[in-house]
Amino acid sequence: MMMEPIPPFIASAYQVKFAASRWEREGAHALRHAVFCGEQGLFAGDDHDAIDDYAIPLVALAMLGVAADQVVGTVRIHEEDKGVFWGSRLAVDRDYRRIGALGATLIRLAVSSAHAMGCHTFLAHVQEQNGVLFRRLHWHVVGEMELHGRRHLKMQADLAHYPPCFSPEWGFTALPRKAA
Repeated sequence: MMMEPIPPFIASAYQVKFAASRWEREGAHALRHAVFCGEQGLFAGDDHDAIDDYAIPLVALAMLGVAADQVVGTVRIHEEDKGVFWGSRLAVDRDYRRIGALGATLIRLAVSSAHAMGCHTFLAHVQEQNGVLFRRLHWHVVGEMELHGRRHLKMQADLAHYPPCFSPEWGFTALPRKAA
């Protein structure tokens, strides 16, 4: 009998929503730390900043049936001025990046929920290598700069492609793409 390696478990669905519980917020912070401090080395020690004091964290949760198992993606949003929202600290766990739908669904909920809260302008500083994803999601470049030693694009979402989401505490379901 041949023993084949057992593939890692990949959930069949993911819930993307506002982080409501303590474990979701702590999972979001731990994931940001792993990505921005550990993998990318953008911050020494911790990526926490003053925006975290009032930003709304969103999470992508791997689902085991109807139960949330783990935070596998996150982003935060905040209102800078009346109607001007920013998204930042978009991160997806390294083991879940191949799912494909997680980052896009986090972005969609971030913009759609802000739209429901009166957003007329939604902006983000996007690492240059992620610009292609954002362009596919109907964002356009409004500037370029270097932040934390990396090229970033200042991008703006086209709100016409993001209808308001009035139930972000339930959010959206993200399903893995079928293998080709």
